[in-house]
Amino acid sequence: MNDYKNKLEELKNGTIQEIRVDKHEFYELREELVKREDFKHFRGIAHQNGNIVYVYLKEARS
Repeated sequence: MNDYKNKLEELKNGTIQEIRVDKHEFYELREELVKREDFKHFRGIAHQNGNIVYVYLKEARS
């Protein structure tokens, strides 16, 4: 099991540039993501085969 809470914090702080997850990990990460107040600062970019790359945006998406 991944520690997505810490990974999301590292992404926010700039320690890491992105988080890559596959379709099997998506719901596990999303469960932690939607609990955050800065939820709208994270962008998930879908790729082939259900892979997703999350990045942190300085400005919240609408």
